Amino acid sequence: MIIDHRTYTIQHGRNKEYLDMFEKYGLPVQLRHLVNLVGYFQTAVGPLNQAIHLWRYEGFADMERRRAARDADPAWAEYRRMSVGLLVTQENKIITPVSFSPMK
Repeated sequence: MIIDHRTYTIQHGRNKEYLDMFEKYGLPVQLRHLVNLVGYFQTAVGPLNQAIHLWRYEGFADMERRRAARDADPAWAEYRRMSVGLLVTQENKIITPVSFSPMK
């Protein structure tokens, strides 16, 4: 099992716009293809204007297959077009549980 951990830094003052747009247009496509949303968060302390989301996959092959299906969905291309300019940076990590993690 792997977790795709993504941190997006959003343009200052545009958090609500980004989150509303993602919820309405991006999230339905991702849930249709990626399925396993662990959580979606925003920062309250520390670096601000960030959205963090975690997606669970069985392994790299599962992630690649699901993301390819999402990327082929015309609704995903439309969402990406609408969201151009809202993000400043994107940081992606793949994390794996340790032996004593409750999530495996």
